[in-house]
Amino acid sequence: MTNYRRLRVAGATYFFTVCLENRSSRFLVDHIDVLRQAYAKTIREFPITCHAMVILPDHLHAIWTLPDGDANFSERWRRIKGRFSHGIRDETMPRPSLEAKRERGIWQRRFWEHLVRDEQAFKAAMAYCEYNPVKHGLVGDSKDWPFSSFNVRQQ
Repeated sequence: MTNYRRLRVAGATYFFTVCLENRSSRFLVDHIDVLRQAYAKTIREFPITCHAMVILPDHLHAIWTLPDGDANFSERWRRIKGRFSHGIRDETMPRPSLEAKRERGIWQRRFWEHLVRDEQAFKAAMAYCEYNPVKHGLVGDSKDWPFSSFNVRQQ
């Protein structure tokens, strides 16, 4: 297993970007209930404080603070991604070979995390999450994107 270099600070706040392998896919919004279930089950097992989250068709961004003494964000993302992937598979979707599973699948093999070091970085990450649906041309106003913690009319 690859051991990526990651800055792991227990109890810290991180900004994450997690992408689907197929960047033209709509799996995340088309299967939003499966993603929500995978997320909810995972954070019940491994709690976090989620300050913001935005789900786009092919990627998501989140800002999490981990509990004191805990720096294991990778396990949380592994479980969320795995549960989502298993949740959307059915008989009509081809199952990849064992070798293909290692290289391909629904998700990109890794994710990006950035340690939020101060209030300025936190505000910038929040603004990025809020504006992302507008940046991608999905809505004219971020409050209109239904798959965001910034939406006042949550689905």
